Amino acid sequence: MKAQGKAIKYGDNVDTDVIIPARYLNTSDPAELASHCMEDLDKEFLKKVDKGDIMVGGKNFGCGSSREHAPIAIKASGISCVIAETFARIFFRNSINIGLPIIECLEASKDISDGDNVEIDFETGIIINKTKGKTYTGVPFPQFMQEIISADGLISYIKKQF
Repeated sequence: MKAQGKAIKYGDNVDTDVIIPARYLNTSDPAELASHCMEDLDKEFLKKVDKGDIMVGGKNFGCGSSREHAPIAIKASGISCVIAETFARIFFRNSINIGLPIIECLEASKDISDGDNVEIDFETGIIINKTKGKTYTGVPFPQFMQEIISADGLISYIKKQF
């Protein structure tokens, strides 16, 4: 499984309240959540994101509340993967559960710039910054987690098993 797109970069401690503000938690509709994704942090996000783009964050990405709405909003906005130095534990788990690929890589998190063309191989954890001609090694998921993400989330994965 691979992803390729332009990087949209943010910093450390991007919390779930800026990913999807609490005032929009009265819905679980992915399209509606996507329409408000990142709006309190980056008013231009929806204008610049294209299907397949890659979000890049720093330390502790997805900190804050345990809302599953945050990774749903990111995925529904068209983001194909989030790269960060580290992820908050509950965001990490929620991302896997809904089928949003994420990958930890300190070097990529620090070196990738907004707008860089990035490619990720989820099986190997290799991240290629095509703009800068650099390669980074992230932490690949174990096979069973890759299968959950490929199935578009835990519920779909379980349904396929039965």
